[in-house]
Amino acid sequence: MSFKELIDKVKPEFEKAFSFLQKEMDKVRTSRANPSMVEDIQVTCFGSTFSLNQLASISSPEPNQIIIQPWDGSYIEPIQAAVANSGLGMSSAVDKNAIRLSLPLLTEEYRKSLVKVLHAKAEEGRQTLRHWREDCWNKIQKAEKEGVLSEDDKFRGKEELQKLIDEYQKKIKELVERKEKELM
Repeated sequence: MSFKELIDKVKPEFEKAFSFLQKEMDKVRTSRANPSMVEDIQVTCFGSTFSLNQLASISSPEPNQIIIQPWDGSYIEPIQAAVANSGLGMSSAVDKNAIRLSLPLLTEEYRKSLVKVLHAKAEEGRQTLRHWREDCWNKIQKAEKEGVLSEDDKFRGKEELQKLIDEYQKKIKELVERKEKELM
């Protein structure tokens, strides 16, 4: 097994970690309402738990408003209760067969706290990348000890792995900077 094969096996894990981080960042509120902010809220109805996006269509017709239109009228109360318990700080109102969520204005203090949340999520993403890098590096070292890889290939593998890490670190940095810019 070559170091390239080991690195190719870890690339999808890096991509999964980055995609997960992107989804988490989308949930952080910016100056504009976004359906992804609420789509994963867990709603308990009829003894089962569902994600909100499984029970309703979600749209954002205005910058500070989200509309949730349940596919069945009996979902309205459980959805409204789940949104109220989500801790997002949105006020909700039932309007015929839909729920209107209004987002409060972002204060400077709240924006700063959201930036801290962004940085914490980014650090979690970096930790995941470091975990996968360490795992791959250990496999490369093991292959070298077993005589499958030469010492030169081991160090080439280390360089390639570092290039991959640097690429994903840069992606994370750009993602955080873009989201921070949206917030401020």
